[in-house]
Amino acid sequence: MTEKSAAERRIGLLNGFAAYGMWGLVPLFWPLLEPAGAVEILAHRMVWSLFFVGAALLVVRRWAWLGELLRQPRRLALIAVAATVITVNWGVYIWAVNSGHVVEASLGYFINPLVTIAMGVLLLKERLRPAQWAAVGVGASAVLVLTVGYGHPPWISLCLALSFATYGLVKKKVDLGGVESLAAETAVQFLPALGYLLWLGARGGSTFTTEGAGHVALLASTGIVTALPLVCFGTAAIRVPLSTLGLLQYMTPVFQFLLGVLYFKEAMPPERWAGFALVWLALALLTWDALRTARRAARALAGTTAGAGTAAGRQADVAEAEPAGR
Repeated sequence: MTEKSAAERRIGLLNGFAAYGMWGLVPLFWPLLEPAGAVEILAHRMVWSLFFVGAALLVVRRWAWLGELLRQPRRLALIAVAATVITVNWGVYIWAVNSGHVVEASLGYFINPLVTIAMGVLLLKERLRPAQWAAVGVGASAVLVLTVGYGHPPWISLCLALSFATYGLVKKKVDLGGVESLAAETAVQFLPALGYLLWLGARGGSTFTTEGAGHVALLASTGIVTALPLVCFGTAAIRVPLSTLGLLQYMTPVFQFLLGVLYFKEAMPPERWAGFALVWLALALLTWDALRTARRAARALAGTTAGAGTAAGRQADVAEAEPAGR
């Protein structure tokens, strides 16, 4: 590895830690916006995110993708689906945090990889390796244990996991960069969100102008809270291997879980610990299988490269031995 590539990798890792760290600590931010309700916070997040992402695109002058996107109705429809799904995800998450369900929200992002795998099997007809089947089975057992513990299915966790897994699937088909995709999605969200805020203000239910300048600044900063981690993630994604990002992603639910237990003092009875332990076992199986598969692929690639080099060497020897002009 050259000095330049090592420096690029360090920059990528730092940005990866920053992105997942900010997403992990965001439960500390949403309660600061009270007395605004979850729907009002969500609407402000949509509106201000478009402003900040638009400003970022103006700085980097990346607009060529927009004309291409507008000429493709199918991709525009997928953007609308992505905007709808992420709206559900954001709204449920904000409500969960401000209603004292941080631990259950963290569970949603713990089980998200398992839900993504299950969707791959059901929708894309993907074939799983034995370890992946085992992980999905253990994850399903965890949901059953947690259902018994809560007295009902962990619907917050399931809603967050399903919405985010669907969002990831749609984003893969849209194939846009992170900042560009967020700009397109928030453009879809903007008018409904702005209309809701204007209606809320007209009926006297808005907190935007009634709680002081600090509250206004906090509501406006929802755009930064949304856009900044995504910019850091985009910087990391092009500089570090996907396997590394896959491990870093667990920072977010770990931070959220620790905040829920240690800072927000949410209850963790034995059956809930048992459910989380099963989820962590499933994730350990997935991680072990992914690392093992990556090592095998690397060895196979190295063997292929070495074989090609040997064959090329033999061909060169033959060429040198042959008479000129043949």
